[in-house]
Amino acid sequence: MALPNRTTTLTTQNSSSERTRFLVKNLLRGLLSLVILVVGFVLFKKYVDLDFTAWLQPLYDNPAWVYLIYTISEIMVGIIPPELFFMWALNTGSAVEYAGIVAALAALSYVAGLIGYWVGNRFSRRRFFRIIRVRFIRRYERYFDTFGAFLIIVAALTPLPFSGIAMLVGSVGFNFRKYCLYASIRFVRYAAYSFIIWEANTL
Repeated sequence: MALPNRTTTLTTQNSSSERTRFLVKNLLRGLLSLVILVVGFVLFKKYVDLDFTAWLQPLYDNPAWVYLIYTISEIMVGIIPPELFFMWALNTGSAVEYAGIVAALAALSYVAGLIGYWVGNRFSRRRFFRIIRVRFIRRYERYFDTFGAFLIIVAALTPLPFSGIAMLVGSVGFNFRKYCLYASIRFVRYAAYSFIIWEANTL
């Protein structure tokens, strides 16, 4: 009976450990950003003499604009943190309505990822995409070389640019069905972060 190759075993263990460190590092970055945002939000509500709801009333009266801005942000590699839109959704006052808005935002983010994949897959040889690649996503190519599909999961759960990673994997011809499956983990992040923000709003 052949003995296991020790070198192969050690390489697999090191690779698994490296993936775990990469995920944890980026999860902590995301949680730190969330904590800062939530603490600032709670302190603002308690100690700043400003009617936050009245200030944002024009946006509450025109939710279509909010969804449009959010969608553009998600397609453009996440310019605005989605957590700010969760805070906007708090105005409903109803947990059911809030959950519905968050679900819609999560679906739009997922679709933005699909659009990103399509752009990368369809236009990878075009000049404008090369500019996008150099400015926004080239820094993540080495992570994709190292982690492969695991990078999609990390991007779905952490502040890494979700749509940008989608463009990257689309440009290298990554399997579309597998991308759709891994990218669906995006909904987990939205559920967890939106729940934390909802609970913080009750403090």
